[in-house]
Amino acid sequence: MFPDMTTRIGDLARRLRRSLLARNTAAMLAGSGARLLIQGVYFVLIARALGVEQYGAFIGVVALVAILGPFASLGPGQILIRNAARDRRTFRYSWGNALWTTGVSGSVLLGLALLLAKFVLAEKIPLTLVFLVGLSDLLLAAIVGLAAQAFQAVEELQRTARVYVALTSARAASALTLILVVSHPTALSWGLFYCLSSLVGAGYAIALVCSRLGYPRLSLRQLRSDLLEGFYFAISLSSGSIYNNIDKTMLVRLATFGAAGIYAAAYRLVDLSFQPVNALLASTYPRFFQHGAQGLPGTKRLARRFLPFAVGYAVLAGAVLVLIAPLLPLVLGHDFSESVGALRWLSPLLLFRAVHYFLADMLTGAGFQGLRSTIQVLIAGLNVLLNFWLIPAYSWRGAAWASLASDGALALGMFVAVAVLGRKRTASEAACGVEPGAIL
Repeated sequence: MFPDMTTRIGDLARRLRRSLLARNTAAMLAGSGARLLIQGVYFVLIARALGVEQYGAFIGVVALVAILGPFASLGPGQILIRNAARDRRTFRYSWGNALWTTGVSGSVLLGLALLLAKFVLAEKIPLTLVFLVGLSDLLLAAIVGLAAQAFQAVEELQRTARVYVALTSARAASALTLILVVSHPTALSWGLFYCLSSLVGAGYAIALVCSRLGYPRLSLRQLRSDLLEGFYFAISLSSGSIYNNIDKTMLVRLATFGAAGIYAAAYRLVDLSFQPVNALLASTYPRFFQHGAQGLPGTKRLARRFLPFAVGYAVLAGAVLVLIAPLLPLVLGHDFSESVGALRWLSPLLLFRAVHYFLADMLTGAGFQGLRSTIQVLIAGLNVLLNFWLIPAYSWRGAAWASLASDGALALGMFVAVAVLGRKRTASEAACGVEPGAIL
């Protein structure tokens, strides 16, 4: 029995080593683990150095900018992945178009962020901080994201992980430098160091892509054809950013910096805990476009292979967050004592996200990006309305309840969309005399 088991384990290990998807997932998991550790370190450093009020002010600006972030490149990063996953020869032009679009649109959005800040944040936040965060996230970090997607497109995810780890490391180094050289750090001083770290990360990312995959080329003909579809991707990403980030900005506006800091600290831990699932999603994303050539049945078969692992991890990680929540004030300081309750309320988000992200990628890969975007826009609107209603009455608890309702509704909406499309296909095949599920 034992020799047979040893042989089977050896065969499984050899298959995993030969599997590109397994290697890519392992690379992203390793990268996510490194980022998780580094992000955890600089999150604690910055939270303790700034205190709950200044940390809440900084996160309020980051959240506002994050809503505009997906429009910085108008979706060419997603187009780059799709095109290169199907035809590697299109890579250099898609890479060049993505960089060009990011430079133009990111600059416009930076001005829009400054304008929005005057109305949304009023006089609570200095515009210099908005400028620094906007420059960092709408231009520099957006370039880092494009570089990561460039390697994702050609399924070299070990370099995707390396690009992200480099940016995270630069930010951790900046956080440590800030604490060492500034006696009383503020949100504004951290904004300057935050921007400088993004500049370092962007320079490294561009150099790595150019040395490994080639220099970018601009194709106006391809750019015109990709812009409209890229806009749909940008709508989808921005909608996701709204229901993930608008609550923090609204807490700054409708409640207090302290409430925003309490909520943001707990939400940050949820984001960090979701990194392993993000690694799996990044590894499988190009495959959804490849399987999408067979329509929704193709992407459904792919999702069925991985969704159970994501759901199982989400349930386990959510339970761990509930158990370790009382440790937050010990790590971040007494100011964050109410983050214990916030973390426990937000822990179910891990399960909702695991479900709706895989279902959404099924739709995207099968060519239903427009439907995915529509659902996400509706959920973003729901989230804003719930926050307007709940935050003034319940502060950070209202934001937590709005997040749970929105992500739960999104998971349900994606499930219904997939189910309805599946039934329509089955009915169509039956009417044509085709066996359901057959590949035509």
